[in-house]
Amino acid sequence: MTSEIAKPRTGFWPARAATMALLFCSGFLYATWGVHVPTVKAMFDLNDASLSVAMFAVAGGAIVTMSRMARWVGRAGSQRASLHSGIALALTSAFILSMPSYWGLVGWLALYGAANATYDVAVNAQAATLEARYRKPIMASLHGCFSLGGMSGALVGGAWLAHHGSPQWHIGLAALGCAVVIVVGARFMQRDMMPGEAPVTQANTGESGGAAHKHTPPPALDEASRRKLHRKLTGFGILAFLGLVVEGAMYDWTAVYMREVVLAQGAWIGAGYAAFSVGMAAGRFGGDPVRARMGGARLLRVSSLLCVGGVLLALFWREPAAVVAGFALAGLGLSNVMPVMFAASGEVARGAGMASAEAIAVMAKLAYLGLLIGPVLIGAIAHGISLPFALGAGLLCIVPIALLAPKMLAGVDGRTARH
Repeated sequence: MTSEIAKPRTGFWPARAATMALLFCSGFLYATWGVHVPTVKAMFDLNDASLSVAMFAVAGGAIVTMSRMARWVGRAGSQRASLHSGIALALTSAFILSMPSYWGLVGWLALYGAANATYDVAVNAQAATLEARYRKPIMASLHGCFSLGGMSGALVGGAWLAHHGSPQWHIGLAALGCAVVIVVGARFMQRDMMPGEAPVTQANTGESGGAAHKHTPPPALDEASRRKLHRKLTGFGILAFLGLVVEGAMYDWTAVYMREVVLAQGAWIGAGYAAFSVGMAAGRFGGDPVRARMGGARLLRVSSLLCVGGVLLALFWREPAAVVAGFALAGLGLSNVMPVMFAASGEVARGAGMASAEAIAVMAKLAYLGLLIGPVLIGAIAHGISLPFALGAGLLCIVPIALLAPKMLAGVDGRTARH
């Protein structure tokens, strides 16, 4: 039996540009909150332990609600969910610094984390739909826009604080600006691709907005098939978790390494963090054509070697310039782990009849634990032994990615590349 699906109201490029804009806003708002972590600490006179609880509330809210909200995204569709969760993200961002008490702040940050997680799942589900419908690898460049948004948010926030601007006005205006972009951008997003729907090709692309695509839905997903799919998605989540353990450690410990191990001075202290961030952004903006040519598994193998080589360079050649170059290579090597896993999760879900949003949430819920565990794990090893040893031990997370990616991505890898 076949059914017909109406042609998307907007084309590929408007939908792609809208998704890029929404991911930019995600990174911008997250960095804006990050800039004001010291502001929050000063407002409530927090010690490090109390501040850690507040920061953990963001991740806790995300992890606790991600699965349930992903099912809502699947029912509502990624376009509608991106709009509604984006407005919620802007609102919760705007009032972080307006909380009257510490525990009110903790509760509000949990809401912010939940909104951020829902928005993340919704926008990535839209990205997965565009990749599948048009057979064009775009996930990496979209995540590059998130990185670009993060760097822009940090720069704007730093400049605002340097001129002694009001923190409340800063975060409020950032939220308002992003809300406008989200409301406008969501109008150009597309309906989700249905399981079994044929991709858009020259043969079925028409000028008429009433054109239709025939598709044959896959069989209903029974309990045994759902468990099998969850195991596969959990495997993707483990690979992403390993990558984010190292990524989180690099973001939190590069400046400390430059200052305390390399004994760098002045601008060199922050240069390692900046180089890692630039490497991440460059790898993501350049990752799509590379994945189109070599496939995700091979890309992850090559990227893993780059990351290992970069970290080893930073560990064994402790000249500031060499360490900065090493961290840039490490960022380049880690940049495509999450985009490949997001794309693979959406692809395997559609083939089995599961909503992309639900599949992405299964993978991402496990993956994002890596950002929490990575810095803590590296810190514990650094305290017990040394920071160089801790960063070197983190490379043990990279080796499994190179070894397991071909098996994990078998039957999924490369589908999007063939267009």
